[in-house]
Amino acid sequence: MSLADLTFDRWRSLDPAAAGRIAHEAAAQVGGRVVLLDAVEHLGGALHRVRIEREGLEFALIPGGTVRLGFDADAFAATPAQSADYAESVDEGYGYGHPDLKSYLADVLSPLRTATPATVLMAVEAEALSDHPSGMPDALAARGLRMPSADEWEHACGAGAGTLFRWGNECPLDEPSYGGSGGVRHEPNAFGLHIAYDSYGTELSGDPAAVHGGDGGEAVCGGYGDLLGWLPLAIANRNPYMAEFVYGPEGEGMYEEFSTRPVLSLR
Repeated sequence: MSLADLTFDRWRSLDPAAAGRIAHEAAAQVGGRVVLLDAVEHLGGALHRVRIEREGLEFALIPGGTVRLGFDADAFAATPAQSADYAESVDEGYGYGHPDLKSYLADVLSPLRTATPATVLMAVEAEALSDHPSGMPDALAARGLRMPSADEWEHACGAGAGTLFRWGNECPLDEPSYGGSGGVRHEPNAFGLHIAYDSYGTELSGDPAAVHGGDGGEAVCGGYGDLLGWLPLAIANRNPYMAEFVYGPEGEGMYEEFSTRPVLSLR
């Protein structure tokens, strides 16, 4: 079986020995070495986690296959605190004109759907752009890397969770969504990635209509409200308004403020 065709469900069914063999095969393919092989509790069962070091960077194994992505805003049941906080934001003139939280979420998050990403290795940490977004594919290709697709990024972040955030549907509204080094947002996700942890971050994928993992601090600096400050960390965050800024003339000279998460393809 091709490693690229390994499915998330198949990966979850493997015993530790079989997972280890696949981990070392993936490392050999890319000229790297396995530096971590463990398992965590996820979605009611064990999920193997693999980290592979290659040329000074660590990558996590992200099994693919047909997966469910996006967020069903209509089915979302906000907590009273979330609803009240959003209502305060609307009263202050924020929320892009959406009178209720569900319509706001439907606007800034990707829709519910299925996709079939390949299994890949994805960088544990994002790295700052070294060129304008249009030049990054060539810059990464020179290192044997590429940008993730938007679907790959979202799947890697959520690991099949299906919730608003990678840790669940709620966020600590009384805590900041940026800075620091502790709290649920700084914990590695189910695949071992340090991802969607600081709303001041802005990760780019191959989709110029989307940004991921943060909004550059727009909501926090603008005083949009606590929940709106956390929502850029949502798994399905695409925020087309921020993407328009990043890829438009206003963001032209700010590329070093943005980042991407390099990917190594497997075969």
